[in-house]
Amino acid sequence: MRLTSSDLRELKLLKHYRIIRKWACKTCNLNDADLELLIYLEAVDLFTKDDFKKGTYSYSWDNRRWNRLLKQGWITVWRKRNRTTQKYHIYKVSTKCKQLISRMYRIMLGEEDMPTKIFENNSRYSFTVLETAIRNVNKDKTR
Repeated sequence: MRLTSSDLRELKLLKHYRIIRKWACKTCNLNDADLELLIYLEAVDLFTKDDFKKGTYSYSWDNRRWNRLLKQGWITVWRKRNRTTQKYHIYKVSTKCKQLISRMYRIMLGEEDMPTKIFENNSRYSFTVLETAIRNVNKDKTR
């Protein structure tokens, strides 16, 4: 069975996407472009560095993004090159990344609430506003 646009609208999948994205970025120390790129790469499954570059065209320029995501463990090598038959590495998103994206989907569908504990001890205004928004999302049982 194929999903239609009205099916997605009825799910209200994107209703709280902005707050969920901000929560994921703050808790995992990512920026918005990195998170959205990881969501794209997770949908692609296996990719090369060239595929990664093609995926970054619609995001802000960051020439350190590849190395940072690889170093922080968001991207892992699936198959190494051997200079004869495999001329390039093939990558995939890590288990850590897949778990984060799955958790975001569960939160969007209302199967799980976002934790606010990490924001409670921070007195910065942006964290206070985000914590209030997260509490409002958690209270919304129609998501």
